Amino acid sequence: MSLTTIPAAQAAQRLSLPPDHPQGFSAVIDARSEGEYALDCLPGAINWPSLNNEERVLVGTLYKQQGAFEAQKIGAALVAANVSIHIRTHVLGLSKAWRPLVYCWRGGKRSGSLAHILSQIGFQVTLIEGGYKAFRKTLVESLPQRVAPIRWRVICGPTGSGKTRLLHALQEAGAQVLDLEGLARHRSSVLGLIPGESQPSQKKFDSLLWEALGRLDPHLEVFVESESRKVGNVSIPEPLMLAMRASPCLRVEVSTELRVELLMQDYPFFVEDSEFFCSRMQTLIDLRGRDVVDGWCAAARAGQTREVVRQLLETHYDPGYAQSTRRNYSQFEQATPVHIHDISPTGLRTMALGLIST
Repeated sequence: MSLTTIPAAQAAQRLSLPPDHPQGFSAVIDARSEGEYALDCLPGAINWPSLNNEERVLVGTLYKQQGAFEAQKIGAALVAANVSIHIRTHVLGLSKAWRPLVYCWRGGKRSGSLAHILSQIGFQVTLIEGGYKAFRKTLVESLPQRVAPIRWRVICGPTGSGKTRLLHALQEAGAQVLDLEGLARHRSSVLGLIPGESQPSQKKFDSLLWEALGRLDPHLEVFVESESRKVGNVSIPEPLMLAMRASPCLRVEVSTELRVELLMQDYPFFVEDSEFFCSRMQTLIDLRGRDVVDGWCAAARAGQTREVVRQLLETHYDPGYAQSTRRNYSQFEQATPVHIHDISPTGLRTMALGLIST
């Protein structure tokens, strides 16, 4: 029987170790409710709720109405039943060498009950002191240290210039990249919502970013797209934003015709569903006026999506782009130009290989 409690900072360090390392973990178990888990969790964690969503509400209500003793009696019964289910479902086939890391919101009764029973079985169990709350504090405080040693190379360019395609081509060619829009599940602009995909919570985005930063080799440069502070509904943490804005830039240059074609290819759902396109353009009314947006919508419904895209570039996206980028990215004036004439995978790979070698 072995039950050890460790500080959140130590847990964060050990999470990067492989499971077969003496200090590594075979599994990371989140004992919170499924709702709490969905908002954010530790990297790689699986959810074994000690109390599910409804049970957590029930115990909380009893605590307020009847006091701690009554709530704890019911809570204990529910936790015991749930832990029993987890053991029968997940644990019976495991060897004694299995070493889980367990946590809940503050490292209290929910994770403690599960960890105690697992240790009584004979597993080597580790509990996070302070639980998720302490780990979240450690994560936020350690973000600047993860950002600081990295040499960034920022890909700048107007909307539709193929920055994301180039970033992916760089990754496929072997370069290190940080795909912020991929982590945020959003294409950054006001029309960047991806149908069928919901954005992560801010806490989840921070965790995904923290994990991605931890995988980067500080000895090699990292390519990243220029972004505004917000990507959809999530914000880029200040330490990363400041580092990006102070870093060397690449300036992607593409003809307007090719930009329109790129957007038509990359946003097929707007081409195929004009009503969805129109619904997204409603967000531009305050900036461009109802008459202009209504005109764009009428054109889109008439099958003139390509022309609407062109007008969006020329009248909404492009004005002020260069000024804004110069203001926010201090090395943009000295940016290396990248002229893209071929948007095929082969063409972009050739471009990527050239950038990696420079």
